[in-house]
Amino acid sequence: MYKAITKDVEVSVETFYQETASNPETGKYVFAYRIVIENHSEFTIKLLSRHWHIIDSNGQLSEVEGEGVIGVQPVIEPDHKHEYVSGCELQSELGKMHGTYLMERQSDGATFEVEIPEFVMIAPYRLN
Repeated sequence: MYKAITKDVEVSVETFYQETASNPETGKYVFAYRIVIENHSEFTIKLLSRHWHIIDSNGQLSEVEGEGVIGVQPVIEPDHKHEYVSGCELQSELGKMHGTYLMERQSDGATFEVEIPEFVMIAPYRLN
């Protein structure tokens, strides 16, 4: 599991290779990732947007930006968490992602970025 803490907000990531959705013969490698965002601060926060950097072992770099995560902009109370699962398709059996969330402190509207730790996606057979 990969973790990062920024301004008392902890982001944890766990990855899973999706063998049944992948097709190595055509260069399609599908991965899922579970993200848990824990608010250890004393403020209620809202996740406004995300910015991802996705790199596969072929050297292809992609950036993805957008509102919220999987169609929602979760509000996270102090000492609570938000968890979601999403996915990524690569053109190789090895890649990595990292990025940031833009958060808003609900008490005063101040915004700040939270680090999403870099994590590796690797097809299990590549480990042999």
